[in-house]
Amino acid sequence: MLRAQEHPFVPGDAVLASHFSTSPVAAPSAARLARRYCPGVRGRAIALWGRSEGKGRVKDSDSFDPRRWGASPAAPPAPGELSFDPRSWAAPAKPAMPVAPARGRNDGRAPLAAAASLAILAAGALAAWSARPPAPVARRPSVVAAPMAVDIAPTRRVLTVASPAEIAPSLIAAGVVAIDAHAVGARATVALGKAAGDVRLVFDMTGVAPRARLNFAEATHPDGSGLALTRSGEAFTAQSYAAALTERLVVVRGKLDAQSFYSSAVAAGVNDTLIAEFANAFSFDFDLQREVKPGDGLEAGYEQRFNAGGETVGAPVLVYASLATPAKARALYRFTRPGDKAPGWFDAAGRSTRRALMRTPIDGARITSPFGMREHPILGFMKMHKGTDFAAPTGTPIFAAGDATVEFAGPKGPNGNFVKLRHDNGWETLYLHMNRIWPTVATGARVSQGQQIGEVGTTGRSTGPHLHYEVHVSGEPVDPLGIDTGSGVALNGSALAAFKQARAKVDAARGETG
Repeated sequence: MLRAQEHPFVPGDAVLASHFSTSPVAAPSAARLARRYCPGVRGRAIALWGRSEGKGRVKDSDSFDPRRWGASPAAPPAPGELSFDPRSWAAPAKPAMPVAPARGRNDGRAPLAAAASLAILAAGALAAWSARPPAPVARRPSVVAAPMAVDIAPTRRVLTVASPAEIAPSLIAAGVVAIDAHAVGARATVALGKAAGDVRLVFDMTGVAPRARLNFAEATHPDGSGLALTRSGEAFTAQSYAAALTERLVVVRGKLDAQSFYSSAVAAGVNDTLIAEFANAFSFDFDLQREVKPGDGLEAGYEQRFNAGGETVGAPVLVYASLATPAKARALYRFTRPGDKAPGWFDAAGRSTRRALMRTPIDGARITSPFGMREHPILGFMKMHKGTDFAAPTGTPIFAAGDATVEFAGPKGPNGNFVKLRHDNGWETLYLHMNRIWPTVATGARVSQGQQIGEVGTTGRSTGPHLHYEVHVSGEPVDPLGIDTGSGVALNGSALAAFKQARAKVDAARGETG
């Protein structure tokens, strides 16, 4: 079947008609095909066959040849007659549309103007609405929740506060009414002072928190001093407490281990704050680096104060020190001679351990190079080593070996930072390679035995932090560890009697501990 698009010069219904016009029987089929494949064409040709009722080909004087369509005008078909002439296929007349009455010149613009006006008004209203000040918002009045009232049965509480100034805030936090808390806090601060330090606070209160009434309060220092306040009507009556301390002498014993003197003393029960003083007590009698070995015995006695609760108050005080080796043993007692500002150490006979010089002017050091000939570690040849080297960390304190006058203090070539002291007996001590020299140590100044004069360092010709220590007698260097430093001063008279009483007290405590 030939489709309409294959003949663009004739409408599809004419094409279908031309192919089926020879068969009147095929007219209905042509109509169906036209509706299916050419739904948009007119139906004249299709209706032509549908109305022929099988009478054969419908006559039409017009030619199907498009070249002849404009040759002569075709007669218009009779009314109701269908024709194959496309020129007669005029569209059916459309019903006449009602004509609106004529408008004036501005009739078409009026609606547009009205719409524009409305738009402008709407935009202005929107802008005014956007720029309006915010309307005040009615706020609900804020309500501060009152602390929950809690009924407090009569009870006693115990607190520890950091200072007297913390008493009032602590009472308020516990539920005591503010007027009572501030009254007690103010009076306690007057009695205890404003200095920081733990205060033990004991108090009784009754009532409803946060307005509970304070019936009793006690504030005391660790030594027991303080005051107690008891309610009397709307006021408080005070009672002062004096320090209530008891002093006991504690004795501990032990053996030196292979680790260090420090660890040995701590293991024996010596308070770590006493270890340096224990070592200093033997600075004239023992070289703790070479003369003390593991297994040697030590004993320490110290006084400690305790309050009524059995708690320690204050620092312990070392009053007895004993050290025993296979070669020698020393037992020393702490005692202050009449007229002396500082206590000293005495043996059981009342002779001072203080010598003209200390054996070692440094604590906790180890000897790395003794006095004598040696190969110099830097120069590389044999050279006389005129002193003793004590290795210690940088910053370790260095002490004056005895009472003396400073002859020199400052840097000096290979010696680094250097101090030279002339002692009262004419001996001289030299301190080399110091990290720094104490500000009070200057040429001409006086220093006392055991006074710090500087710190260990590695200045000058040095391979590491250490103290090079020399002793000169009559201008000649001697072995600091082998020199006889003489004997100490012996007590006599009333001083000796007082010393014996102190010694007896210590010995009694030692006997109680076995």
